[in-house]
Amino acid sequence: MNKKCFMSFVITTPLYYVNDKPHLGSVYTTIICDVIARYKRLVGENVIFITGVDEHGLKIQRTAIEKRVEPMAHCDEISEIFKVNWKNWNISFDKFIRTSSKHHEMVVNEFYERVKGSDDIYMGVQKGWYCVGCEEFKDNPENSKTYKCPIHQRNLEWKNEENLFFRLSKYQEQIEKIINNPTFIEPIERRNEIINFVSRGLKDFSISRTNVSWGIPVPDHNNHTFYVWFDALLGYVSAISSNGTDNSLEMSINGGWPADIHLIGKDILRFHAVYWPAMLISAGMKVPKKVLGHGFLTREGQKMGKSLGNVLDPDILLSKYGNDPVRWYLIKDISLGNDGDFQDKRFVDIINNDLANTIGNLLNRTLSMSRKWFDNKVPNIEKISSENKLKYLAKISVEKYINKLDIYKLDQAANEVLSLAINTNLYLNDNQPWLLIKENDKLPLVKEIIYDVLESTRIIGLLLLPLLPELSSKIDIQLGSMYQKEIPWKDQLRWGLLISNSTLPQPDPIINKLEYE
Repeated sequence: MNKKCFMSFVITTPLYYVNDKPHLGSVYTTIICDVIARYKRLVGENVIFITGVDEHGLKIQRTAIEKRVEPMAHCDEISEIFKVNWKNWNISFDKFIRTSSKHHEMVVNEFYERVKGSDDIYMGVQKGWYCVGCEEFKDNPENSKTYKCPIHQRNLEWKNEENLFFRLSKYQEQIEKIINNPTFIEPIERRNEIINFVSRGLKDFSISRTNVSWGIPVPDHNNHTFYVWFDALLGYVSAISSNGTDNSLEMSINGGWPADIHLIGKDILRFHAVYWPAMLISAGMKVPKKVLGHGFLTREGQKMGKSLGNVLDPDILLSKYGNDPVRWYLIKDISLGNDGDFQDKRFVDIINNDLANTIGNLLNRTLSMSRKWFDNKVPNIEKISSENKLKYLAKISVEKYINKLDIYKLDQAANEVLSLAINTNLYLNDNQPWLLIKENDKLPLVKEIIYDVLESTRIIGLLLLPLLPELSSKIDIQLGSMYQKEIPWKDQLRWGLLISNSTLPQPDPIINKLEYE
């Protein structure tokens, strides 16, 4: 049985290499997955959010040797750093898979037996230039001994060894059909790259190594360990049943496979969009529904690198600015799928303009007026007007926001929230309740204006829930803790649910302005 028993929504980050602690790129990918996972939970889906670490391969083996520790000791240390980081960033993952686990090894072995049963494994000789950083063979048209990896800019290593091979070429037509489905690979630029690559003809690839001891041993083949990608990609499957007592492949399949979306960096798209589907078909399993390859992050227009001294340490960003500002910048300023550039001044300006001024100041000043004029309460209004400009604007913003998140246009969804906040500020400024309050006969109108602005801000807070959960919670608390988890989130986006005449808590600014250094 190869179907989802509980119709789970399965989303995955890449399984990160444990050669070093998380960098800003891995934080970015994980935050994007977190936004999508939180949104899917809010709309009522049973989410399995998978992340974890890829712990095998030549790169990890060499890193451990350099540190003069056993590979497992190194993996234990870095894996724990990843776990702690994701908790510090408030990442709502459901599964954290380690590919060094016995559970994962059992799933890999069972998967291998399925692929072997399809007559897709054979012994051959692998010759070529290999990048240890990518754990991948590279083309070398110049046949130069100093040919470098275009990503890592390090010399490639010549390999000539007997390996087990997977018959990727056998699946040429099936892969062509899959990748030509316009919903499978996003964005379109990435899809076109893969279509172009596959059109040149798929070649079988080796799935074992004889010079790498740090890996899962291949059954019945002494001195062979599984190629790190054959092993690591299966982490998406083994993770599903990682908390159970049954280590079988079938348990993972029935528990949620196939994945709804793999979110990855564009540099590893080929493995996920070509090799991985072919392996799954060979094993009699369904392919993932979508692979989304996002771009790279630069800093001030330059590629980040230790040699340039411009690497942004996410730990420092988090401690200096907090979770919400960094999340907002990465979500709103980068169109998912495109490359992004982290600019210090732009970061400070966006946070101050969007969060501190447009949203924070809107809430603070309106709450101050309501508390001052209406005895520390939300205005007591008898009837909510049906002819209401803000009500209409909120309705439109909610509809657009949901539409954008449904298709993973996170930056556009964030801009819908900001647009509603801007329009709410304009509504407040146009109506000038601070002048109307001086006229006794205008009190009912002032009550309505203040209520409308607070109600719009309540909806803004709810829309921020998957994007900025901490800021959303602060807004909700300032409005009297209106959000109720047991009530469907979409139902709470309806206009008019703010309770009139309810007591407002003591004011507490929801976000502070940042200083540009």
